[in-house]
Amino acid sequence: MVVHPFQLGITKAEFEQRSKKLADYVVEQGASGVILFDTDYILYYTGFKFIPTERPMAFVMNQSGECGLFVPRLELEHARSHAVVDQVVHYIEYPDMPHPAQILQKMIWDMGVSGEIFADSDGYPWVFGYRGPSLTEQGFSVKNPRPFIEDVMAIKSEAEIDLLKESSRWANLAHRLLQRYTVVGATETSVDQRASQEATAAMLDAIGPVYRAQNAVYGAVAGYRGQIGRNAAIPHALSNNIVFEKGDVLVTGATAGVWGYVSELERTMFLGEPTDDQKRYFDHMVALQDLAIAAIEPGKPCAQVDREVRAYFEKHDLTQYWKHHTGHTIGIRYHEGPFLDIGDETIIRPGMVFTVEPGIYVPSVGGFRHSDTVVVRDDGVEMITYYPRDLKSLILPA
Repeated sequence: MVVHPFQLGITKAEFEQRSKKLADYVVEQGASGVILFDTDYILYYTGFKFIPTERPMAFVMNQSGECGLFVPRLELEHARSHAVVDQVVHYIEYPDMPHPAQILQKMIWDMGVSGEIFADSDGYPWVFGYRGPSLTEQGFSVKNPRPFIEDVMAIKSEAEIDLLKESSRWANLAHRLLQRYTVVGATETSVDQRASQEATAAMLDAIGPVYRAQNAVYGAVAGYRGQIGRNAAIPHALSNNIVFEKGDVLVTGATAGVWGYVSELERTMFLGEPTDDQKRYFDHMVALQDLAIAAIEPGKPCAQVDREVRAYFEKHDLTQYWKHHTGHTIGIRYHEGPFLDIGDETIIRPGMVFTVEPGIYVPSVGGFRHSDTVVVRDDGVEMITYYPRDLKSLILPA
């Protein structure tokens, strides 16, 4: 009997498959290679997660599928240990002599990449004080590979879906603790931190030393981000260390970073018995989410889901309380495309993973939004977040 070791994350074989698909596209389009600077793209193709600064980093691939990573000296051992590539080329520092862009240019040429290339930006972006020549200025003719890459990333493999399910499990725990610790007189910050710290500790105890976040989100987190009381009517409010009061409407958020992937779980809760108006808007919000989930089908345009949701808003005279589209895809990034929006005619396909989060925002009453993460399957959708959605379960004692 063969005993296989415990493993989460994307396998080397899957990274290699991703790179082959990209190389096939390069050949098909007649380019000599591809250069990527986007940190999420580099993670997707190599498994290497890094902190972007003024020091340029890049992924380079030629027509034959040979992959290289370009990094500063301080990332050399990190890249050699974690990146699924054929070679790692490094430079000393930025700014330094010679300029890192010159070393990258030589690496590109040495890999047989010249003339017409794909690149997600025309040289390393000018961020954190970086300055350097564009690829065009160095003699390359640049075409944009982002549409192809985004379309590929939108269809998740079963390994990616497993990671999103793992994320949702720990988001569920963090949210449970958030609800448990939210009481009148406590502060937003103390509750957010306590729930997130305890959920993260449990997660690390359960998964053990093999855990890797590879994401801006480390561990399991839950919080309110300022969406408390009247501020709940502001979809993207910011945390303000608000003190909880009886009668508050609460809009939450929870997720967990696992091997680069994040899910999304959001709920509307009440600190004490909600008013009749609050119950009515809550019921409409749940009905809207039910409608949206049922409307997600393979072969259907994303726009149609949002049209059906907006028709509900109009029918029930709620349009004045509408503020955003129905949802978005999710995975390595907290927001990905395509979007459940009337402006996005992308066809829904099996393997896409959406957040479903139509919201109602009434300035004098509060905000009402649940968000669940769902996987599109051949015969409908699979819910991978599973926190209670009913009103009774979301009323906190006051």
